[in-house]
Amino acid sequence: MTANRQVGAITVTALTDAVGPFFSPRADAFPAATAEQWADADRLDPLSVDENGEWRLQFRCYALRTDEGRTILIDAGIGGAGAPARSWAPVPGNLPAELAAAGIAPADVDTVIVTHLHTDHVGWAVDEGKPYFANATYLVPRADIEAVATLNPALEDELLAPLRHTGQLSMVDGDRDVAPHVRIVATPGHTPGHQSVLLADHVLFTGDLLVHAIQLVDPTLAYAHEIDAAEARASRVARLGTHVGTLATPHLGEPFTPWPLPAPPASPR
Repeated sequence: MTANRQVGAITVTALTDAVGPFFSPRADAFPAATAEQWADADRLDPLSVDENGEWRLQFRCYALRTDEGRTILIDAGIGGAGAPARSWAPVPGNLPAELAAAGIAPADVDTVIVTHLHTDHVGWAVDEGKPYFANATYLVPRADIEAVATLNPALEDELLAPLRHTGQLSMVDGDRDVAPHVRIVATPGHTPGHQSVLLADHVLFTGDLLVHAIQLVDPTLAYAHEIDAAEARASRVARLGTHVGTLATPHLGEPFTPWPLPAPPASPR
């Protein structure tokens, strides 16, 4: 289901490609989390826990439409039936229908920002061997491209090679301005080149800088599937420590979260 936010002259549309269970128990993903922290996270984000106490995962992308006629897509979901995430994610995803419902044709997208090279973020980037967004430049972190053999070697042939063939692959080193008020910011650790996107210094599209609300309860908590937990923690703490506005996340129950979190109501005396 699409959801819109207006940020100045830019329309932000949250696009849900799929919803499904995580592939392992959430306690294994955050082994240092306490029972109290899990309870706080579930109150904060009740849509991310199912009736059995398991992690229910959103797979979400975002479209930015500017008053200059540009359409920028942040991440590309889990993909179709044959996508690289097929071994664990609930493919096929719904992104084509979500884009159509938002009035966006694949040919309208001029830029795809890939936050990192994990399969649930690149699924529709290439479909059936061809770039799905034929007119787009794909902005992919160089450090992830260089580490693709470690991250997922299949992505070399299934993703990077088709983008190189069409000349649509653009490697990103660190921070980069993409459009007026749209800036890529380096947030490494989850993967070597992980990048987030900052809109008008107000909306932070986190990618997997954080994957669960428990990292809002305690941003220092490590996630078991980070390449470099210490670097990821430093990126998360630094970015959340200075950000004031909204977090737009791929995996939390709701697409937009105010940050810092509102203070809990005072207990009655």
